[in-house]
Formats: sequence, C-alpha cells, structure tokens
Amino acid sequence: MRRAHRGTHSLRAKLTWVNVALLALGIVTATAVSIMGMRHFLLDNIDAELTSSRDSLHRMGLTMKQIEYISALGMALDNLSPGGTDRSGGLPRADTLIVAIGASGKPVPIGSLKPTPRQRALASAVDDPGALVSASQPRDVTLDGDPYRTVGARLDDGTTVLMATSTESLHSGIKKALKVDAAFGVALLGLLAVLTMISAHHRLRPLEDMVETASAIADGDLTRRVPSSRTPVLETEQLRLALNSMLHQVESAFETRERSSAQLRRFVADASHELRTPLSAIRGYLQLYDKGMLRDPAERTRAWDRVNAEADRMGRLVDELLTLARLDQQPELRFRNVDLSRLVRDAADDLRVQEPERPLTVRADGALLIHADESGLRKVLGNLLGNVRVHTPADAPVKLGVERVDGLVRLRVEDRGPGLAAQDAARIFDRFFRAGGGAGSGLGMAIVQGVVTAHGGEVEVETTPGEGLTVTVTLPAQSPS
Repeated sequence: MRRAHRGTHSLRAKLTWVNVALLALGIVTATAVSIMGMRHFLLDNIDAELTSSRDSLHRMGLTMKQIEYISALGMALDNLSPGGTDRSGGLPRADTLIVAIGASGKPVPIGSLKPTPRQRALASAVDDPGALVSASQPRDVTLDGDPYRTVGARLDDGTTVLMATSTESLHSGIKKALKVDAAFGVALLGLLAVLTMISAHHRLRPLEDMVETASAIADGDLTRRVPSSRTPVLETEQLRLALNSMLHQVESAFETRERSSAQLRRFVADASHELRTPLSAIRGYLQLYDKGMLRDPAERTRAWDRVNAEADRMGRLVDELLTLARLDQQPELRFRNVDLSRLVRDAADDLRVQEPERPLTVRADGALLIHADESGLRKVLGNLLGNVRVHTPADAPVKLGVERVDGLVRLRVEDRGPGLAAQDAARIFDRFFRAGGGAGSGLGMAIVQGVVTAHGGEVEVETTPGEGLTVTVTLPAQSPS
C-alpha cells in the first residue's frame, strides 16, 4: 500500500493524469462543438424547407378548395408511410405531416378523406395555431414521443395549415456520432496514458539516477556521481551538472574536514608531547628541591638553570603555537611598503654575529619594495636561518638572495648542508615534524608556510641528500585582495 500510495503521488503519475485530463477536456469540447454544429446545420436545413413551403403558400394565396389535392396527398403519404408503430405501440410513424385546421381549432376533413390519427395528434400538440403562423421560426413538437419541427400557414379563407417534419433521424444520427466519438476518445485517452507513462519514465530517468546517487552518498559513497543520459534534456542536464558540481564540492569539503580533523588530532598529540617534556623536567627538579635533595649550592644552581631553560623552551613553544593559531584564523596583517632587501641584509648580519665562521653570500643590493607585513617577513627570515643554524654544520656555506621576476618577488635561502631525504622533504611543513628527530620544536617551517600563505604567496623546497637545501619564497608585489 505504501508503494501504491507513493506511485499515486509520483511526478510520472501526475504528468500522466494531467495529460489525460487535458486531452479528455479537449475531446469533450471538440465533440460538443461538432455535435452542436451538426445539429444546428441539419435543423437549419429542415427549418429552411418548412419555411420555404409556408412562404410559398402565402405567396400563392390559395384557399382550402385549391389545396384539397395537397391534403389528400398528405393523408395518402401518412397512410402509406413505412415504419410501423412507435415505441409505445401507438400511432404509425411518418416523416412529413400536413393537416388543415378549421376556425374551431379542430382538424377538418378534406373531401371524403378524414384526418388520420397522426394528423389529429399534430393538431392536438399545437395549442395555438395562430401563434405558430406568426412565428418566424419553426417550433418543436412531440408526437407520441417522436420529435417534429412544425410551421403554420393561414390560407385566404381563414383555414390554418400545419406542416411538420420528423427530426427523429437527426437525433438518431447525433446519438450514433456521439457513441463513435466517445469510443474513439476512450481509446485515444488509453493510448495517450500508455505513451505518457513510457515517455515520462524515459524522461524522468535522470531524476531517478539523482535519487539513487543521493541515496548512495547518504550511505557513505561520496565518489558517486549522476551519470549522463543518452538523450539529455536541457533542464535535467543542467540539474545533473549542477548536482555533480555540488557533490564534488561536498566530497572535497568532507575530505578537507577529515584531513583537518586528523591534523588537529596529531597537532594536539604532538603539542601535548612537546609540552610534557619541559613540564616533566621542571616538576622533577621542583620535587628534588622540595625533598631537600639539592643541598649543594652548585646542584641548586644547575637545577635552577635547567628549570629556567625548560621554562624558556616551553614559553617559545607556546609562542609558536599561538602564532600558528593566529595564522589559522587568517589575521589582519599590517601591510605597508617594506624594503625586503633591507630585511635580508639585517637577517644576514644577525647570522654573521651568531656564527662568524660560517661562509655567507648575500645578493640583496639596493632597495626592493614590497607591500607586506614587516614583522611576518622578519619571522620568515628568522625561522629559515634558524633552521640553517640548527640543522647544518657551522662551516656549511649559505646563500641569501632576493629578486623581482615578472611582477613577483622571490626570496631564496640556500645552504650546503646534509639536505633532506625525499620522504622528509614531503613533510617539512607538517607541524612538530623534525627530520631525523633533530632539535627544535618542529614548528618553524609550518610558521613560514602560514605567513607566506597569509601574504598570498608560495613556499617551495628543493633538496638532495648530501647536497643541501634550498627554500624559495614567492610573494606578490602587492598585498593579496
């Protein structure tokens, strides 16, 4: 019952019912118009003959004596007309009747011929022969259940002549035509219903595919798409393309959410691990101090230095985590004109002070203005050179360079250190990733990527094990919109 109920309210069934109803309305209207037109045409012919006969009598100015032969002929025709009796078993039937009515309003005999029962019935059916004579159009009368059209004519001697023609054959023909039209209409409606169901099934197949695809996606298959129809219709094809585009966006958003969730879980786990180490060290030294086990002043000094070092380490880690959190929230950067060459020279000077023995080459002559956030760019340079200090030998050469190419600004930091393996280079921007378990928090390159992305730029890494590492930062000359 549920399936039948669903089918009754389906679009396919509604289209079928609408088409059938419209065609039925058209057939009924066309049949009614044609039947009415046919009836009007045939009645006009009968009325024209009767009216012509009446007008002829009026023009000729005949008397009763002069039309005795006409009445005699009418009674003979009535007596000799075939057709037997009518449906009630009463009067014999005739297609044409002519009867003379005297001043008393009764049928009068003509010579030796008395009025027949059919003629008497016609005279009785007409209440006012005078009104019929003055009427402009013939009128309907019924003789023992049979329809007739009747007119009246007044002779010069005052006698009224009634002339009637049967319309039974007309109504019988109309009934037969109506039956034929009804049978043909029913057959046509049935054929239309079948063809509409077939056509609707074919045309609505893309919608059924969309329902199947949506159900499959609801069950977890995000790769499903609505297939193309062999004979696409413009509207359904547009809907299919729009739906597939939306499904692609949904799949991408779901994958992004899953990837973000996995990164968040890994980030929380790594952050907890990184914070646990300094906290454990601080807690351990405090417990030693609380239990009085640090009696030697040198031991207390060393413990105090270790607590401060771990606190500093934890503070730097928290600062870097806050920096990444702000970058994830897409903060409002303070863009202004910045001389990137000057920032590169300042970073190079800092590196020379920290590691005087390291060979350093700088290509940042003149001024190179860029619309950017100065503090963010200084953080990028600081983290890149910090990685060089931590992960390369003190005598490994380093090259710093900045240039403008095709409306873009490229900053390159190149070292001749040990480099990275391919699998490590692929994860260099992951948070808390440290190649080979090296020193540092593992957040420096993630911060570099976050700052560069906030500027609308890109950062790339080129490396070969044993040959060094090159980091290229590409920035737009103008601030991103």
